[in-house]
This record gives sequence, C-alpha cells and structure tokens, in this order.
Amino acid sequence: MPDVTHLLTAIERGVPQAADQLLPLVYDELRQLAAAQMGREKPGQTLNATALVHEAYLRLVGPTGEVQFANRRHFFAAAAEAMRRVLVETARRKRRQRHGGGRRRVELDESQLQVDLPNADVLAVDEALQALEKADPSVAGLVKLHFFAGLPLKEAAQALGISERTAYRDWAYARAWLARFLSEPPAKNV
Repeated sequence: MPDVTHLLTAIERGVPQAADQLLPLVYDELRQLAAAQMGREKPGQTLNATALVHEAYLRLVGPTGEVQFANRRHFFAAAAEAMRRVLVETARRKRRQRHGGGRRRVELDESQLQVDLPNADVLAVDEALQALEKADPSVAGLVKLHFFAGLPLKEAAQALGISERTAYRDWAYARAWLARFLSEPPAKNV
C-alpha cells in the first residue's frame, strides 16, 4: 500500500484516485480522533464519530482537490481542526432559535405520561373508543393496544408500523380526546 505522505502529494498534484486510496489508510486513525472529540461533547449529540469523520474528510479533500499537506502529521492536524469546526458549527446551529434555541432537553418516563381517565367505566370507555374510531381509526388502534392490551407504546408502535415518536404523539392526543369525551354530559356525546 502506498504511504500516506505519497498519497497526499498525489492529491496535491491532482491525481483523482489518490483521495480514494487515502481514506482506507487513514480511516481508523481519523475514527479514533473523532471518538476522542465526541467523548468531550455533552451526551445526546445527534452527530456520531462516523459522521464526524466523513464530514471532516470531505472538507479536507473537498471537491476542488486544492489541498496541500506537507506530511502525515500536517494532514492529521488539519483533520482535527476540520472536526473541531464541524462540532462548532453543529453547536451553533443547535443554539439557533429555529433549532430549539435555549430549550433544555428533558427525558420523559412513560409513567409520567399516564393519566387516569375521569370516572371511566368499561361501557363508557367503549363508547368513547367507538367514537374515536370513527374520528381517527389509527389512533383508536393505538388505544386498544396500549390501554386495553397493556402493550408499552414502543411495542404498540411496532405492531402498528408507526414510529415510536408518532405513537407518543397519538397517545397524548387520544388521552385528551377520550378525557374530553368522557367528561362531557351524555347528551353531547351523541
């Protein structure tokens, strides 16, 4: 296999295959660099080490091919700088108002989402569920699996072929809809 420094020189001269040959040679080392960078980041990042390596590598060798690295050490220093810039840009993007701004991420436990339906006897809940089924059959199916069959929302989502996030959103909607239906006087339920 060619030496990294030789490939860097070939890339500098504009040899098109050189960039393709370089990545397999340096990938493991770049991945270790990226893993170290990501280890210093806060938990809950959407960017992982692999994505960081790929983004940094694209910035290094780029589509123009106008890169100049004196040697292997210079290449890895430039790679570390490219990774740092990717992380800084990602952090700035997350700080923007339209990407969540100053909001704090809060993890919710399913037990926090449980709400008892007011005065819910089986016949009243069945009547409410039939009305919900007419209004939104897919949400009614989720209620049947989660409320009546006792499946956790994650498993109910899998059974219905929807995302877990959609299941949580639909469950919140269903609880509010059913609570409102069950709290109204009987004459309005018709």
